[in-house]
Amino acid sequence: MILQRAYRRDPEFHRGVVDMLGVAPGIAAWGLMTGVAMVKSGMSTVEALLMAGIVFAGSAQLAAIPLILAGAPMWVVLATALCVNLRFVVFSVHMRPYVMHLPLRDRLLAGYLTGDLTYVLFVRRFALPADEVAGQRGQMAYLVGNGGTNWLTWTACSVVGVVLANAIPTHWGLGFAGILALLGMLCSLASTRLRWISAAVAGTAAVAAFALPLKLNILTAIAASVLVCLLLEKTASHGPATPQGGGH
Repeated sequence: MILQRAYRRDPEFHRGVVDMLGVAPGIAAWGLMTGVAMVKSGMSTVEALLMAGIVFAGSAQLAAIPLILAGAPMWVVLATALCVNLRFVVFSVHMRPYVMHLPLRDRLLAGYLTGDLTYVLFVRRFALPADEVAGQRGQMAYLVGNGGTNWLTWTACSVVGVVLANAIPTHWGLGFAGILALLGMLCSLASTRLRWISAAVAGTAAVAAFALPLKLNILTAIAASVLVCLLLEKTASHGPATPQGGGH
């Protein structure tokens, strides 16, 4: 099982916890304001606590809550959540080689624990999947420590936000701390020219398509960024051929 004691004893587990604690304040503030938003939007305390304890998807929660309260059809709520979370399809494709040695239940739990910052920190720590058993265990230990800390921080602070909703003014704007945490991680990862281009294209596309319904501007940003980067990589790989040695 993914939470077996061997993972918790692995040094990479503690490294994952420490790395996530570095950005935990932003996650905590974001989770707190999501809990407040659920109650302020009109959900009952019981409904908000249930969502805080089960649903681990901040942006999808914020997008779905108004639709649920407005009595929108279920397919509209699900389609909206799907569009907001389509980026995780890209994450999962990248993460697949790292987790395919695990049984299905562990892969499902790993997927549940993987959030935006979990993914970013993980791929920064491990550029390539390990081949040997010890390396695979270390990578999964890191993911468990990292993702578990992320989940615990988010869930606990969401619950606190629900409980203290009437005492925490929404105009504090604490949710912006989560955005700052994501921006900080983005800047630390943008270490190559292609990554900067990817970030610039995604940001531009997201703003340009902001008026699209169901948060489709996020999907547009991902698609535009991936397409541009694939074209640039293809162009670079088909550059001028190096002349081969010839006779006189």
